[in-house]
Amino acid sequence: MAALIAENFRFLSLFFKSKDVMIFNGLVALGTVGSEELFSVVAFNCPCSPARNYIYGLAAIGVPALALFLIGVIWNNHTWNLVAECHKRGTKNFSTAATFLLFGSIMGRAAVAPVTWSVISLLRGEAYICALSEFVKPSSLDKFPADYGAEVLARFPCKDVPANLTKFRDEVTRRLRYESQLFGWLLIGIVAVLVFLTKCLKHCCSPLSYRQEAYWAQYRSNEDKLFRRTAEVHSRILAAKNVKHFFGFVALDKEEKELVQEFPVEGVQPSPQWNAITGVYIYRENKGFPLYSRLHKWAKGVEGNGPSPEGHEMLFLAS
Repeated sequence: MAALIAENFRFLSLFFKSKDVMIFNGLVALGTVGSEELFSVVAFNCPCSPARNYIYGLAAIGVPALALFLIGVIWNNHTWNLVAECHKRGTKNFSTAATFLLFGSIMGRAAVAPVTWSVISLLRGEAYICALSEFVKPSSLDKFPADYGAEVLARFPCKDVPANLTKFRDEVTRRLRYESQLFGWLLIGIVAVLVFLTKCLKHCCSPLSYRQEAYWAQYRSNEDKLFRRTAEVHSRILAAKNVKHFFGFVALDKEEKELVQEFPVEGVQPSPQWNAITGVYIYRENKGFPLYSRLHKWAKGVEGNGPSPEGHEMLFLAS
């Protein structure tokens, strides 16, 4: 029984490690849902005024979505790898398909939060009702008093209307909420289809087997974790060495003393080495052997970034 439980835990651990991107996107979506709910309760307040309603309603949906999109672009490692690549090498080594795939990866990741925000806003319907209530044609409302126009319709989201217009306000609200939720469900369907087609296209165009792709993902994850951990230790030891050189001694705790003794640091890596392992990486092979990252490529002593007659460029980005 204990062995079965341990095996299940190992399976779940491997599953979640292989789904890091999916889990991250899910957490981003959940965080966005919570933020939208908080915004609706605390901050959303329709002005209920002609012309202002439309601007405010669109801003309530569009401006947070734009901000979330830009934050997603900033937080994406591919963005800064692309900046480094353009600064150091340019994009001449990338094919058109690879460049398109790179931008698609950046935009796709960054779109998770704004799409979620837009969907939740549409399903709630408050911003949509606020934006479009004044544009409902009075003639479409049965027996709507001719004395009232857009100014009264604009006040419908705030329920600040004469008693004889209550039933019309309810009808307008119901009609606009129906439209808003319909657009929300359509957006969910469109995004789901696009994600499905993208996944299918990715696996169809990939020259790697499913198992090798999984191995590549595990390699990238392990390399990144080990690199960060080693860089942290290396920088700490180098800092301790320089502080000791300046003061004549350095105050280290027991763990740091053990690190300094176990891992002597003699120097630092020159800038060309850092440049060689920094930038966008698209899977390539050298004489039939896979190169899984820029660090792997540097360790093997392979020069250049473009595809060679012996190499193979895979139109698939490292996540």
